[in-house]
Amino acid sequence: MTEERSSVPETGTSAQADLGRAGTAVKEGVVRSLRGLNEIEADIVSLVRNTVADTLRLTADVAALSLNLTTEVVKGAIRATEEVGTGLILSTKSVTKGVIMGVGDVGGDVITVASQTVKGAVKGASEVGADVSLVARRAVDGAIEAGKEVGANAEDIAKVAVGGAIEAAGAIGATALRAVKEMLVGVVEGVRDVAGAAGPAKTPTKAGPVETGGAPGPDNEPGPDKMGNHRRRSKE
Repeated sequence: MTEERSSVPETGTSAQADLGRAGTAVKEGVVRSLRGLNEIEADIVSLVRNTVADTLRLTADVAALSLNLTTEVVKGAIRATEEVGTGLILSTKSVTKGVIMGVGDVGGDVITVASQTVKGAVKGASEVGADVSLVARRAVDGAIEAGKEVGANAEDIAKVAVGGAIEAAGAIGATALRAVKEMLVGVVEGVRDVAGAAGPAKTPTKAGPVETGGAPGPDNEPGPDKMGNHRRRSKE
């Protein structure tokens, strides 16, 4: 009997150990997966950045070619995700970041390209039936990160990126526009002059002068005073 009773805690301890091992296994697996995702994103950034920079170095007109190249790169990335059947949301941030950094490497206009890239990503997401708001958020995040890395003004990058996303969403329709605005509220928070584009502006309430009495009564008689008593005009 003693042996049977002593086996109960041993079984409980074994079960706890199994649960602990399961939790550890899941944690380690997730860590490996996340590290793998980070490596994938870094590879995409590097690929796009080098491709864009190498292509632009072959032309004398960087400004003109960069916009056309941006459009083609975004289209290529979207076609790739269509072929695989997944990955648009994952790759959007990396593609956007790579495009802007590649343009920055050759001294191009990263501000204009940031807007163009985000617009292309949102438009492309709509065309393939992806979640436009999530793609917009990923594209804007990628633009802001790229801007910081190339030394551009973060506020300017945020403005044009969010503005580009909202403009592209507005061309898609009211539902897409609303979804993108809601998704980007957190991004534009604290960025001057952008919050108005991401949500309806609040009309400020202007306080008027303090009245010491009520409105004038009929026949230009004075209105009630502060205590509510009606005042009468004195006759001369």
